[in-house]
Amino acid sequence: MTDDFAILSAVIKEPGQPLTLFRAFEAVTQRLVGHQHFTLLYVDGPDVARIYSSRPAEYPVSGRKTMGPTPWGKHVLEGRKSFLGKDLADIRWAFSDHKLIERMGLGSVINVPAVYNGTVLGTINLLAPEHHYREEHVAQVEQLAPVLLPAFLTACG
Repeated sequence: MTDDFAILSAVIKEPGQPLTLFRAFEAVTQRLVGHQHFTLLYVDGPDVARIYSSRPAEYPVSGRKTMGPTPWGKHVLEGRKSFLGKDLADIRWAFSDHKLIERMGLGSVINVPAVYNGTVLGTINLLAPEHHYREEHVAQVEQLAPVLLPAFLTACG
């Protein structure tokens, strides 16, 4: 994990931000916990808007959805807590677009809030097949999440 933090910290210094850091974070999390879909969303009122997507055909950048007034929004956006969805039942509970997620062959999710100064700026989202993720995967992503704060501030500001 220390090496991953050092790698990402070095990438922050590179030009082409925030995309350079977003791509590096996607690669590190792929190696650490795996994913078949990786997105970053920023909070814009009751909505979240996509600022990065590993599968833009299905989930284009700048796509939006209302998540604030949902149980998921209460947990992640208001509660500033990560969400682990282990199976399709969890995906259906959390997301109105669950049918598309299921069609993509995905059935587990990690959502980690990017929190700065007490406010959730956005979320880090990894999806994989059903039953892929466990609690220890969430902890690994949470440890790296602060590295993305400058990129979220840049992308959302």
